[in-house]
Amino acid sequence: MLREFVWAALLVLASGAAFAQTGDSGPAFEVASVKAAAPQAPGRMMMGRRGGPGTPDPLQVTYTNVNMRFLLQEAYNVKSYQISGPGWLDTERFDISAKIAPGASKEQFQGMIQNLLKERFKLALHHETKDMPVFALVVAKNGPKLKESVNEPAPATDAPPAGGPSSVLPAPPPPGGAGPALGGRMPVGKDGFPQMPRGGRGMMIMMNGSRFRLAGNQQTMGDLSNILAMQLDRPVLDQTGLAGKYDITLDFAPDPGSGPMAKMGMMMPHPPGADGGGGPAGPPPDQEAGPSIYTALQEQLGLKLEQKKGPVDLVVVDKGEKVPTEN
Repeated sequence: MLREFVWAALLVLASGAAFAQTGDSGPAFEVASVKAAAPQAPGRMMMGRRGGPGTPDPLQVTYTNVNMRFLLQEAYNVKSYQISGPGWLDTERFDISAKIAPGASKEQFQGMIQNLLKERFKLALHHETKDMPVFALVVAKNGPKLKESVNEPAPATDAPPAGGPSSVLPAPPPPGGAGPALGGRMPVGKDGFPQMPRGGRGMMIMMNGSRFRLAGNQQTMGDLSNILAMQLDRPVLDQTGLAGKYDITLDFAPDPGSGPMAKMGMMMPHPPGADGGGGPAGPPPDQEAGPSIYTALQEQLGLKLEQKKGPVDLVVVDKGEKVPTEN
């Protein structure tokens, strides 16, 4: 039986040089096209960013099929759970293409996005701090079950494409056996999941049918905490005391009402209460798909999530228009 899988590659972008000139109203793109995204082909979903400062194409940026929450994360360097606002932040999707002045820094690039959102979407927002539930990542009672990374040269052809956070829902692999390399880069194993290349550094969240896998090479506990925060839509604080780098594989059943797929409007419904910067948990995971992420962390990695409360900085959208002004 053919099975769909989603893989999400999460990359850390380097900052560019800080030389770009800015206008009276702050940094702005030289030219920018903003329009509603066209419906995607059945069985395939692509979204994300290519280009921009710190990438091989620093003078051009292209956003494909992104929602406003994604753009706000880019513009204000915040996580999904730090954004509060109306439901259309998640449902409306846009294509944006813009030219960037030579030498623009990452900070100036973020200012360009902020100004674009204000001008084209009439977006008005404010910042506030609110006490919210958080998780602390700690070592479980019986100690960690982590594999320390071994430094190996990364094969150049196995590297995921450069750009911001992205997700792809490709055509399903052939039934039985290993499929072809994903996009010519990552071979698909017999279990239906793309295989992480040896020696490279990075982390992915992948979905095959009702199963999720988090896989990463040379990851710190801070890296793991960040990606768990994305999946759980809640801050995760690293309190493990572990300072090494690890190769991580975590298989679990997703919570259908939370996580990056829900925020991107993919595969799962929008979680209740998300307008408040993080809502209650959705329905329980499919038990046949595997353990919950909480159980999987303890059984497979020897780690544990403890619930706490703490202050969280929020970006609150007060108003904005779903339809951008003309280019």
